[in-house]
Amino acid sequence: MTSEQVIALLGFALATTWTPGPNNVMLAASGATHGWRKTLPHALGVALGFPVMVFAVALGLGEVFEAAPAFRTGLAWLGAAVMLWLAWRIGTAAPAAGPDGEGTSTRPFSFLEAAAFQWVNPKAWVMSIGVSATYVSGVAPVREAFLIMLVFMLAGLSSSQAWTASGAAIGRALGTGQRLRLFNATMGVLVAVSALWLLFEA
Repeated sequence: MTSEQVIALLGFALATTWTPGPNNVMLAASGATHGWRKTLPHALGVALGFPVMVFAVALGLGEVFEAAPAFRTGLAWLGAAVMLWLAWRIGTAAPAAGPDGEGTSTRPFSFLEAAAFQWVNPKAWVMSIGVSATYVSGVAPVREAFLIMLVFMLAGLSSSQAWTASGAAIGRALGTGQRLRLFNATMGVLVAVSALWLLFEA
């Protein structure tokens, strides 16, 4: 992979990981409700889970997704169902009683839950396949897949922390009352809309 290709890959990774999407919306909502510290495992699960998926797809796992329409359709329905459940969980999250998420009746996602979510997101599959088709030449597939994973890991670590910190700042500004409940409900609606859009695109 040339230096120009690496720069292009980094730009693409930053653009896709920093822009609003289900992962970033959930991180902002969790940061607002639970605080940055308690949301850290969730943020790390997103930042590390997707690059591992990209690595696996780049080594050939994406061919299963491309060659099996029934698998793609089933994954879309499963992903939408999971996202709707997440939307309900976010939208109904009880405001925290303390400044860092203490006293809330819900809990933030664990590292494994956040990492596993990447594998039921059809859009993550599509993006992984697109990146692999563009940047994996086949000359040194393991080395190229590792480089892609590393680039997305660095981009994901920066974006996940920024979205979580932004959510935590929003939570401090909103307080623990009705305004935070309204914010969480809005974030839940955004995730639900994303879920329905997945079904429409499937």
